Amino acid sequence: MMTRNPQTGSEFSLAVLLDDICDHVRPAFGRGKVADYIPELARVNPRKFGMAVATVDSEIIGAGDCDEPFSLQSITKLFALILVLNRGGDEIWTRVGKEPSGTAFNHLALLEAERGAPRNPFVNAGALAVTDYLMARTKDVAGLMAGFIRVAGGVDSGGVNEVVAASEIATAFQNRAIANILKAHDTIDHAPDAVVDAYCRQCALEFSVRDLARAALPLALQGFSPLAGETMMAPRLVRRVNAVLMTSGMYESTGSFAYRVGLPAKSGVGGGIVAVAPGRGVVAVWSPELDRVGNSLVGTIALELFAQNSGWSIL
Repeated sequence: MMTRNPQTGSEFSLAVLLDDICDHVRPAFGRGKVADYIPELARVNPRKFGMAVATVDSEIIGAGDCDEPFSLQSITKLFALILVLNRGGDEIWTRVGKEPSGTAFNHLALLEAERGAPRNPFVNAGALAVTDYLMARTKDVAGLMAGFIRVAGGVDSGGVNEVVAASEIATAFQNRAIANILKAHDTIDHAPDAVVDAYCRQCALEFSVRDLARAALPLALQGFSPLAGETMMAPRLVRRVNAVLMTSGMYESTGSFAYRVGLPAKSGVGGGIVAVAPGRGVVAVWSPELDRVGNSLVGTIALELFAQNSGWSIL
């Protein structure tokens, strides 16, 4: 199927574009580093690369390792935010801010200086607060999230990788410190260890980039999922989610990513990135080697090439 670049007016094939990007990014392999501080992620093949696009017309195109499940990690923070907004509306903003942090996702000093008030839901402190909020509404946050992804994306695969979850729980020292600061300032209600365990299980969800692109499609369609045939969230909430993605979704290099790609996006240290083009579709990419701040190095290059050649950009 051919589509049109809105900037140049020229037609192109998404399938051909993705295949071309697969070829163009290969020289960049070896320049990044897998997330070896999580033992199970250190074992992932660093040369994996998958990319998928889901359009608002329900066209799904993939290339490379697009059907291989991978660890979503911090990408789950996006779906946690969607779930918490669906269930509590704007109530979550009394616990978590909406501002970029300018610091690493697991930074402690800023959180303590600001008396346990996380800057946004995409740093670990904010994500733990969101998970705590969901724990009051379900006994299985990871299961709730997996169910949402399956319904929104019209997929029947994916779930928690228990080995990865155990590996994260065993090494979550920084997150436990963050959770204790949150508890000391009454930002979370549950016991810190319970919140961290639920968060680690959430991060250990595995889906493919094809699944991921499909599941995030409501963010490009004012909350409607053409694959599920139903509205997954209100349009006003979609605006809020995309706004926070644009300002805070790519750790402390969000500004650089916006400059290069120009799309709201969320990354994870498993090597995945999902980016939203409102009114057009969603593109997801997976490549495990990370740059210095924890974003997929090859994935970012791939998304920059995609934005340049497709014209999918809000800027």
